[in-house]
Amino acid sequence: MRKFLVVVDETPECMNAIRFAARRAKKTGGGLQMLFVIRPEEFQHWLGVGDLMRHEAREAAEKRFHEVAGPVQENVGIVPEFVIREGEAVEQVLAQIKEDPEVGVLVLGAGVDNGPGPLVSYLVGKMAGAMPVPVTVVPGALSREQVIALC
Repeated sequence: MRKFLVVVDETPECMNAIRFAARRAKKTGGGLQMLFVIRPEEFQHWLGVGDLMRHEAREAAEKRFHEVAGPVQENVGIVPEFVIREGEAVEQVLAQIKEDPEVGVLVLGAGVDNGPGPLVSYLVGKMAGAMPVPVTVVPGALSREQVIALC
């Protein structure tokens, strides 16, 4: 089964990427995989404090997954797969694509106010020709209805 991989974070444009990926997955008979990347620099403290921060970051990631998964299940009718990775976002996205051969499309949300965002800029700009899967960039300025109409 071909999976649509979408990076989940706290940005508003993330929701457009999720809406698009979920609907495309449903329409094409594919799956939806949601990836949350926890940055390692958040844990560069004493061992006990770093472990506690890592645990809290994982809990926050799981909470975010449940916030976005409910509407996906309710509105689209598919159950997303969740993946949490630690490291730099670009490296972890590429590693996830490499490690899961069912990932067939990467879906990213582009920011509005301060440019498309570092992940979109790097993966679509610098790596565009070398990406192992197609990348779909969903504009953050689109309304919910506009995103739904695209699918």
